[in-house]
Amino acid sequence: MADEDPAVEGDPPKKSKMPLILGLVLALVGGGGGFYATWSGMILGSNADSHEVVEEEVKDPFGDIAFVEIDPMIISVDATPTRRLLRFRAQLEVPKSHQEDVTKLLPRVVDVLNSYLRALEVSDLEDQAALTRLRAQMLRRVQVVTGQGRVNDFLIMEFVLT
Repeated sequence: MADEDPAVEGDPPKKSKMPLILGLVLALVGGGGGFYATWSGMILGSNADSHEVVEEEVKDPFGDIAFVEIDPMIISVDATPTRRLLRFRAQLEVPKSHQEDVTKLLPRVVDVLNSYLRALEVSDLEDQAALTRLRAQMLRRVQVVTGQGRVNDFLIMEFVLT
């Protein structure tokens, strides 16, 4: 019994980790290559046309807009013994194709804005969120007067309560 072979009863030999490491490296290289091939347009079509369109848009993103200035207005607010005045100036952002139409309707726009601003009280103007709320209200009124799609935005240039 003393002559037993120690290799027969010993632990089985350890398996090599080389196939696991090799598989992991090949998976990473294959994933990276697939990503690059898809991103560069080698697989699933070319993105050359879409890159050209994006470049054209970036060159002049504001080419289709114009600004129509509204004459400055001074409006008395709150007909109380302490007379307060609101000095107001604004511009309308319009598509160039509608600039002449909006300019023709400017007297109506001024009338609507003057009527709206005269109806406000001082407490409406002194609130911190007032300017945002008033801007939205005035934009909506101007869009009703000028028609759908003719005015993109309402820009307040001066808003001073004295």
